[in-house]
Amino acid sequence: LNHIVHNGGLYKRPFNEAFEETPMLVAVLTYVGYGVLTLFGYLRDFMRQWKIEKCQNATEREEQKDFVPLYQDFENFYNRNLYMRIRDSWNRPICSVPGAKVDMMERVSHDYNWTFTYTGRVIKGIINMGSYNYLGFAQKTGACQEAAAKVLSQYGAGVCSTRQEMGNLDKHEELEKLVARFLGVESAMAYGMGFATNSMNIPALVGKGCLILSDELNHASLVLGARLSGATIRIFKHNNMQSLEKLLKDAIVHGQPRTRRPWKKILILVEGIYSMEGSIVRLPEVIALKKKYKSYLYLDEAHSIGALGPSGRGVVEYFGLNPEDVDVMMGTFTKSFGAAGGYIGGKKELIDYLRTYSHSAAYATSMSPPVVEQIITSVKCIMGEDGTTVGEARVQQLAENTRYFRRRLKEMGFIIYGNEDSPVVPLMLYMPAKIGAFGREMLKRNIGVVVVGFPATPIIESRARFCLSAAHTKEMLDTALKEINEVGDLLQLKYSRRRLVPLLDRPFDETTYEETED
Repeated sequence: LNHIVHNGGLYKRPFNEAFEETPMLVAVLTYVGYGVLTLFGYLRDFMRQWKIEKCQNATEREEQKDFVPLYQDFENFYNRNLYMRIRDSWNRPICSVPGAKVDMMERVSHDYNWTFTYTGRVIKGIINMGSYNYLGFAQKTGACQEAAAKVLSQYGAGVCSTRQEMGNLDKHEELEKLVARFLGVESAMAYGMGFATNSMNIPALVGKGCLILSDELNHASLVLGARLSGATIRIFKHNNMQSLEKLLKDAIVHGQPRTRRPWKKILILVEGIYSMEGSIVRLPEVIALKKKYKSYLYLDEAHSIGALGPSGRGVVEYFGLNPEDVDVMMGTFTKSFGAAGGYIGGKKELIDYLRTYSHSAAYATSMSPPVVEQIITSVKCIMGEDGTTVGEARVQQLAENTRYFRRRLKEMGFIIYGNEDSPVVPLMLYMPAKIGAFGREMLKRNIGVVVVGFPATPIIESRARFCLSAAHTKEMLDTALKEINEVGDLLQLKYSRRRLVPLLDRPFDETTYEETED
């Protein structure tokens, strides 16, 4: 699918996203590949059962055979027989700052990835194309490091208490005021863990009798938060406004099941940038629907804050929208800011409510002071309040790197998903054997990449995911592109059947959708 939107009423800029259809032959071969792996998996399980092959996976103890099983053997069939073959592609230990280049500890396996041993050798100077270090603040020198070291010597590493007890520092208050100013909202609250910011706050906002409308590709933290809330959950197709509007209409017309009473609240859950697809939420249209049907909007900007917008203020600024139109603005400090934790921003009444009722506020230990200072320094740098233009230059550099890298990959003939302005760049691999092969071949060439397969993606849509950074120089990107091109030829990954064509000029008074029926 190729979405091109240039709408004078809602969009103030071109909005270009490409999702090229999987070639039929590739899809068939991918299913055949999984079929062969599954067949051999059953064969190997049979051999393990009869002690022909050594069984290395977890099993129930003999004396517990008559108990209700704690371990379901079949549930781990995929891990045991498919994932184990390419397990060396993940959890690789690095031993340096996760900057533009990293050092990695070499490890080998002598039992087909069941166990690993370290050789003692360190592979140095690997170009890091996998970390979410969008603005390059993951570094061991510079203003952020110096400020964090100073705060560490003054406050120590830990707080040993929750915010509501003895763990509320002046640094926490300073951070929250700064984040609220940065986002353009009345108030904000910071949390020690990005995942928990979603999973522990959504249950505080909605509950039984409420309706959550969630994008089908939302992050696991949003999914968990929605399930924990006890609210009714309905899923709309990814970034599909017709699907969302249909659910909103049905919710208002029919109300709650059985009783037909109106829903107490309707909450729309979306992300700014979707971390597996590289797509950007159609926020102007989501806000228009939210206003039309009087619902609430929860926006997760984990990947978009710092990475989008002329001054790095995220997807709201990217589209030139008013932050007040988003009821709950959530984001994390783990990516663009090179730190840890998350935040929620919005109206003062909302934040005051969450300070009391959020499980993350009541039970979680306060953020570490050096981490808080890292965030404060990096945010001030982005805002230009440190007296330099370094932050602005980083935002611009990331945008340039993103467009250049995406354009070059498309010119080479790879299928690339997502929006042209998204620093998350998925390159489609499809076949299971090519997941491990791509990761290993790139590492041989001193390029560190992240490869992703089922269940994190649909079973036939395995991919490599590149994350661009402002710290990447053009020389680094050119080196990576040269090696990707070489590996693409080696593994026959250039599936794209269309050439790169100029963007179509669209009149300002229409929105164009090109979609296929499921």
